[in-house]
Amino acid sequence: QICLSLVKLLFYLAHSPLGSIVLLDFQPRQFVMVDGNLKVTDMDDASTEELSCKEDNDCTLDFPTKSFHLKCSAVGKCEGINEKKNLFNAYRYFFTYLLPHSAPPALRPFLTDILNATGDLRYGINETLKAFEKVLHLYKSGLYLQKRPLLLKDYISLKGFRTVEGEDYKCWPSYSHLGCLLSVHSAEEAAAICNSQSQCQSFIVTQRRTWTGRPLASFQSSLTDLIPDANSVVYIKRSASSGERL
Repeated sequence: QICLSLVKLLFYLAHSPLGSIVLLDFQPRQFVMVDGNLKVTDMDDASTEELSCKEDNDCTLDFPTKSFHLKCSAVGKCEGINEKKNLFNAYRYFFTYLLPHSAPPALRPFLTDILNATGDLRYGINETLKAFEKVLHLYKSGLYLQKRPLLLKDYISLKGFRTVEGEDYKCWPSYSHLGCLLSVHSAEEAAAICNSQSQCQSFIVTQRRTWTGRPLASFQSSLTDLIPDANSVVYIKRSASSGERL
């Protein structure tokens, strides 16, 4: 969410009515999340000036670990230098730390491609935004889910109940520090996640939603007390239940 919001912001800056705007003091502390959108807190160090040049050799974009050679345009300006400077700073301050850990395994190769392409400045801001929107579409639609045996049949469903929330086993990247609370596309995906975790014995798909509209599923290591809830379903591994317990 942070990276996508940042890319949308940089897309606007690259195509602003004033021209391409560069953030000269590009640091994480310069940004803040407001209602799910990343905002710049200080525009004092923003500039629309693009580096003047006479030849391509004048258009070197230097960073502590990398340098890039750009083209000198017919009007004597280094082509896209403001856009590329913003994008590489996004890569080194945000993408590098956030993208490798922020998606289901099936989507990580797409994020790795974005990471590599922006790190080498092979993508401009237009291509980067398109790549992020493609990943978001796959994520929200569930199209990233590989065809696999249906696992929900291995669970007993108890409709009209939910479990008591409390401290349980931890998982990454959980939305709760008390236990394992993950975003899922469906109960079927939740069943696959539960099967992949040795501690998991049951789960419930909650009514809570993430910023993408996906529900959160709570995974538990034991069959805790059940509370009547007309809108909920508890899924319990058949191997973890017994007729006497149910």
